[in-house]
Amino acid sequence: MMNRPPLAIPADSAPAPARESPVAWDESPCPLCGSDADTGPPVLEAPDPLPPPKTGLVFAVVKCRRCGLMFTNPRPSERAITRFYPPDYEPHRRPRASRRSRRSRPFLSRLFGRPCAERRGALPWPGPGRLLDFGCGTGGFLKTMADRGWAVTGIDSCPGVIDAVRANYGLPALVGTLPHPDLSPGSFDVVTLWHSLEHVHRPLELLREAFKLLIPGGKLIVATPNIESAPYRLFGPAWFGLDLPRHLTHFTPATLTAMLRAAGFRATPVRQFRHSDWLRMSARRAADTGAVEPFARLLQWKPASRLAAWLCYVAGASDCIVCVAERPA
Repeated sequence: MMNRPPLAIPADSAPAPARESPVAWDESPCPLCGSDADTGPPVLEAPDPLPPPKTGLVFAVVKCRRCGLMFTNPRPSERAITRFYPPDYEPHRRPRASRRSRRSRPFLSRLFGRPCAERRGALPWPGPGRLLDFGCGTGGFLKTMADRGWAVTGIDSCPGVIDAVRANYGLPALVGTLPHPDLSPGSFDVVTLWHSLEHVHRPLELLREAFKLLIPGGKLIVATPNIESAPYRLFGPAWFGLDLPRHLTHFTPATLTAMLRAAGFRATPVRQFRHSDWLRMSARRAADTGAVEPFARLLQWKPASRLAAWLCYVAGASDCIVCVAERPA
């Protein structure tokens, strides 16, 4: 185990409010290779960026010297992490309809690189099949795929969002994680994890369970933030994709591919996706702390962030990565 004390300590050394019970912490081995070796000094330290009430805690990201995976350590336990998800957490809000013309998207996507929202409906499967969306949130993606003829099931650890999926769309959705007693091996053609793998405490175990749920030849699609991206290098602790402590594992293209292969999958090359809105949010957070260069401050402006997102995409350094993996037949 690491020979340093936990870094998740009050930023100003002030005591926690009396009404708050102490947070239970896990000192985690590497989630990929299982190494307990000393990871050395933290790669970075950052507070929770969400609005008040703030905890005053600073969280550390470390890097495994054996396999290169970066992860939050120490981290809140599986039970304690729930207190860091506020009631208005963005992924748990019902998505708003886009005003943008869908006809304009294909050309612009080819020119500027697809935003991650273009995932909807573009799955590597010959036609409608059986789909499980892990971390389904309020079900916008499930609804899109159900309208395209897919037999869909959602799963999420938040009971409130599962209630919303059932009430708003009438679609099957389960509370919990994997493995789940209501899900049988070989019962899905496609499993999707849209920005959910980085939230789980045991990502490799979860991928192995997803492997069991797929038919031979079935596909797994994973999207995560890219901690090797240019926006991360520019903004550091203010980078929107960091989201400590909710993001527990911080992937690069190499470590995401390695974890998929360790779970038994055959992975295709990782693709880059752009997020100009992430750039704007990162620039705003950096501006709020005063730790921002004049160029970075310009990225709060929508045209500048869109241009910068395109440049990151062209350079292969976007802040979102997506990998399609297959269960071998």
